[in-house]
Amino acid sequence: MDTVFFNRVPKVGSETLIELMKQLSDINGFTLFREKQPKAILVTLGPIQQLQLAEDIADLEQPAAYVHHVNFINFTHLEVPRPIYINMVRDPVERVISWFYYARAPWVQAQRQRNFPSVPGPKVQWLKKDFESCVRNGDKECNYIENSDLEHVSDHRRQTLFFCGHSRKDCMPFNSERALQIAKRTVESEYAVVGSWTDVNVTLTVLEHYIPKFFKGAHQIYHTESGGLASNTNPLKPHVSEEIKARVRANFSREIEFYEFCRQRLHKQYLALRLDSNLNY
Repeated sequence: MDTVFFNRVPKVGSETLIELMKQLSDINGFTLFREKQPKAILVTLGPIQQLQLAEDIADLEQPAAYVHHVNFINFTHLEVPRPIYINMVRDPVERVISWFYYARAPWVQAQRQRNFPSVPGPKVQWLKKDFESCVRNGDKECNYIENSDLEHVSDHRRQTLFFCGHSRKDCMPFNSERALQIAKRTVESEYAVVGSWTDVNVTLTVLEHYIPKFFKGAHQIYHTESGGLASNTNPLKPHVSEEIKARVRANFSREIEFYEFCRQRLHKQYLALRLDSNLNY
């Protein structure tokens, strides 16, 4: 299938990549499709929902790129033509801090009120909570317990979930060895590229050379117009001390291992390209 499927992880800088793909679509002649804005992000689907989404993506006019907040869907097992999978990852602790403040941002709360007008909004005390106090006080929201289940629909501490899949038993327990190994195998066997903005030039180079039909010219656009690319940053996010980050990292051991695994794989892809063609990036 001549379709890129970006099953984007929240809070990894995906808006920047989407804006880059939007500009590349005009240059490289493909159509960029995005999921309709959902009222709530539901990333874990049932078998029928997975099949429906896979068939909808397969029916897109090609060449196409499709973007959706959703866990990995195995098109092959569903007997649907397989797309070109891509994704991005981010340091898990930085990501969970970003999500903590994003969920409290005024524009996010305003959208929540529009989407769910009959549901009472959060208490002012919750909105004003800061991450450091949350961790120091042992609040449930910031108490990352290994093998704990999903706390609520907005519990986005599991980056591995987007690569592990839709099994509650195998993929939902937080920081579990099982979810880690499944996610690693999926990345290795299914994903063309899993990038990271921590390694921006490496990511752009690998995208350009592994998926040239879609990403040719990515370097030039990014470095020429990066100031105009969407980033979805939160100016209200305060500084978090390294002490608190270290305390949280102790509970994210396997999530961190997965993140480093993806970065190592990305750098191996980049090194292979340099050895083959003497790239100067």
